[in-house]
Amino acid sequence: MGEPETPTCVRRYEVLPSAAEFASAIESSNFPAAFSGCVKDWIAFTKWNPQDGGLDYLQEKAGSCIVETMLSRTDSVFYGDLRSHERVPLPFSSFIDICKKYLQKVNASLQSDCNSDRGTPEGVCINEEFLAYEDAPQRIYSAQVPILNMEKSEQSQLDILKEDIETPAILSGKSLASVNLWMNIAEARSSTHYDPHHNLLCIVSGRKKVVLWPPCASPFLYPMSIYGEASNHCSVSVENPDFSAYPRSKHLMTYSQKVILNAGDVLFIPEGWFHQVDSDNLTMAVNFWWQSDLVSSMLEHMDSYYLRRTLRRLIDKETNLILRELTSDAEDSPKCAIEATIEVREGNSDEVHKVVGDSSEENHVEEKSLGYDLEPVAVQALHELVSLVHEQVNLNGRIKEMQSNPGKSSLISVQGGDKSILNVEDDRVALILGKTKPHALRSVLLTMAERFPRTLEALVLYLLSPLAAEVLTQKFDQMDHETSNEDRTKFYQKFYGAFDDQFAAMETILRGKESFAEQAYNNVLCKYLGLNLGSGL
Repeated sequence: MGEPETPTCVRRYEVLPSAAEFASAIESSNFPAAFSGCVKDWIAFTKWNPQDGGLDYLQEKAGSCIVETMLSRTDSVFYGDLRSHERVPLPFSSFIDICKKYLQKVNASLQSDCNSDRGTPEGVCINEEFLAYEDAPQRIYSAQVPILNMEKSEQSQLDILKEDIETPAILSGKSLASVNLWMNIAEARSSTHYDPHHNLLCIVSGRKKVVLWPPCASPFLYPMSIYGEASNHCSVSVENPDFSAYPRSKHLMTYSQKVILNAGDVLFIPEGWFHQVDSDNLTMAVNFWWQSDLVSSMLEHMDSYYLRRTLRRLIDKETNLILRELTSDAEDSPKCAIEATIEVREGNSDEVHKVVGDSSEENHVEEKSLGYDLEPVAVQALHELVSLVHEQVNLNGRIKEMQSNPGKSSLISVQGGDKSILNVEDDRVALILGKTKPHALRSVLLTMAERFPRTLEALVLYLLSPLAAEVLTQKFDQMDHETSNEDRTKFYQKFYGAFDDQFAAMETILRGKESFAEQAYNNVLCKYLGLNLGSGL
C-alpha cells in the first residue's frame, strides 16, 4: 500500500491575518495554522485566570448554570465512545468548587513540596452531589459545553459567558455552528479523533499540546467503524500502539504534527484532521465550529475523510428509507382498555411473571391506576408491548440465564427469529415503537419502569432487535427535543433505574443500534458499489 506524502508543517503566525487572507490562503488549503497571543484582548483572558481570582469570577457569573460534565471511566483519557464516559448534569458552581479545591492542593504542594491534606481546604464548600467525584479530578472534564449553539439555542448552557469572549476577526462573515467551553481540572487527554467542522481553538488559560494528522493518514490510525457510535475516533492507542493488532500504526507518528498552545494562542484545525489534545492543569479554552465548503475544498489529502462522510450520509439516507414505513402513516390507535392483568412480584426471580386474560371489570388496568396520564394510544402501546413480552419470552428462564451468564450477548434469537436481519414487517416491537408518538412512548416507558420493571428489562435485553433499537433511540432523540433538561434527566434516571444492570441495558441498545447501522451500511455498499458483504433488506 502506498504511503501519503508528509504534509507541510503547521504554520505559525504572530498576528491574525484579515478575514479575506485567512479564507483564501489558510482555510482553503485545509492545513492547520497557529496564531500567537491573538485573544489576549478578551475579557475572559483576564477575568477567567484561575491564578488570579478567575474561579470566583466564573462561579459568581455562571455558577447557577447547569452543565453536562464528562466523567471518564478511563482515568485522565477522555474517549468519545459512549462506553468510555458518561455525561453528568451538574451546577457549574459544583464544578468550580472542585477546581478551587484542586488548585489549593496544587499550590500547597508546590509550597511545601509534599502531598497536601485530602480534606477540603478552608473556604471551599463542595456541593453534596459532587462528593463522589471530588477525589478524582482527573476524571472530570467540562468538555464541549455550549456557549452558543446556532441550531439548538436552548442548549446553550453557558450563554451568559458569551459577553466575555469575541469572535476572532478571521471568522468575520462565517456562519458559526457553535461556540463551546473546554475546561479540565487535572491534566487530561482527549482521544484521537476528527471533527466534521472547521475548528478555531482559542486558549484562555493554561496550555495544550495538540498532535495532528492529515486525513490521508487515516489508514495508520485505524478509525472506528463508520457505522459505530464513535466513528470519528480512532481504535489505536497513539501513545502505546499494539503493532500486532494494528500493524500499520508503526508509521503513524511519521505523519504527525505537534503544536504547543499557550494562553492567548489560537489554532485552526481543518475538518477531517485527526487530533489528540493534552491539557495542563486547569486549562480553559473556547472553540468556534463552522461548516466548510466541501465542494470547493475537495483536495486529494481530504479524500479518505470525504469518503467516510459520504458513506455516513448514504447510511443515514438508507436508515431513513428503512424507517419510513414505520412512521410515515402512523395514526393514533382507537381507545382500548387493557383487557389483561399483569402480576408482577418483585424481588424474587423464581416467581413467574404472567399475563392472565380476563375481561372482567375488576381486572382491567385502568389508566388512572398506572401513575401517569396515559392517552388511549399509550394504553394500547403498553398493552401490546407487555403482551408481546409475555408471549415470546419466558421471563423466569431468561432472568435466570441473564444472572448466570452476565457476559453473554443479549441479542439472542427469540422463537427461532434471526436478529441480524432487518425485517420491518415481522418486527412487532419496532412496529409498536414506530407508530407510537414520542410523548406517548415516554409515558409508556415510565409506566413500565415503575410498574413492570422486569417486563421492561426483558423487552430491552431479549426482544430489542437492531431495527427496534434504532427506532427506540430515534424516539429518545425526539423526546429530548420536546422536554426540558430537568425532565430529560429524570426520565433517563427512571428508565435505566429499572434495570439490575444499567450498563447492560445501555450496551444492548447501543449494540443493537450499531448492528442496524451495519446492515444499512451493507445495503449502501450493495446499492452503490455492488458489494455484498452480508444479508440486508
